[in-house]
Amino acid sequence: MKTEKIKCAAEVYNIPQDLIDPNPDQPRRRFDFDELEGLAQSIRENGILQPITVKRAGDKRFELVTGERRLRAARLVGFSKIPAIVVDIDEKDSAVFSLLENLQRQGLDFFEEAEAIERLINDFSMSREAVAKRLGLAQSTISNKLRILKLPEEMRFKLSRAGLTERHARALLMLPDDVQRARALSIIIDRRLNVTETERLIEQMISRSRKPKSAIKGIRDIRLFINTLNHAVDTIRRAGVDADTAKSETAEYIEYIVRIPKLEQLRISLPGDSGEAV
Repeated sequence: MKTEKIKCAAEVYNIPQDLIDPNPDQPRRRFDFDELEGLAQSIRENGILQPITVKRAGDKRFELVTGERRLRAARLVGFSKIPAIVVDIDEKDSAVFSLLENLQRQGLDFFEEAEAIERLINDFSMSREAVAKRLGLAQSTISNKLRILKLPEEMRFKLSRAGLTERHARALLMLPDDVQRARALSIIIDRRLNVTETERLIEQMISRSRKPKSAIKGIRDIRLFINTLNHAVDTIRRAGVDADTAKSETAEYIEYIVRIPKLEQLRISLPGDSGEAV
């Protein structure tokens, strides 16, 4: 039986930490100190089990591609050198690999993820279709993630700090402006609403904002009714009856009074009248 030789795909180097520059396209902006401390404790006990990935940045320097958390934790431990694999890639691929690593590890805040996708499109001229293919996502998913960036920075910060989800953010976008969104967000945070409760709140706010339009339509309908009454009174007067009218209006109702002289032999025919004496 012939034994197959196992080829080494990449060589691991122990690179001094002070020669490694941060990745400018690192999508993750916030690092939880407790998580880093936990990883540092694991490194103290077991060492670094998976090398970081770097690329060359000049003759003697390197730029981090993947492994930001491992690099930071190793610095907490006090390691002067860190095992690393040197890869030959361009800036665009470096940004993509960094984003992919964070997505696979589920370490990204959903706003950080959306911002990273936006950078791939804007800074590296990648189409949404190309980004979706590289990340293994549907184009509709990419579009939905980019939509949440319409929320202002302050609102994004509050959403993240409160531990809310991407679906909370998308629900806020159903409201027409940032004033109503900010009001809704305060209620969501104060009452600790889940996604279903948040969507119900948004629907109620949208429904209430539409009520004035319905009221205006109702007022127009009432005016049509008053015009009909006026025509009826005109018909009575043309029949020779001195009918008198009085109209008053309050915040709650409109009062329309018609006074007709009482004559025993008088019969008035009105549209829809059965012919009974008035």
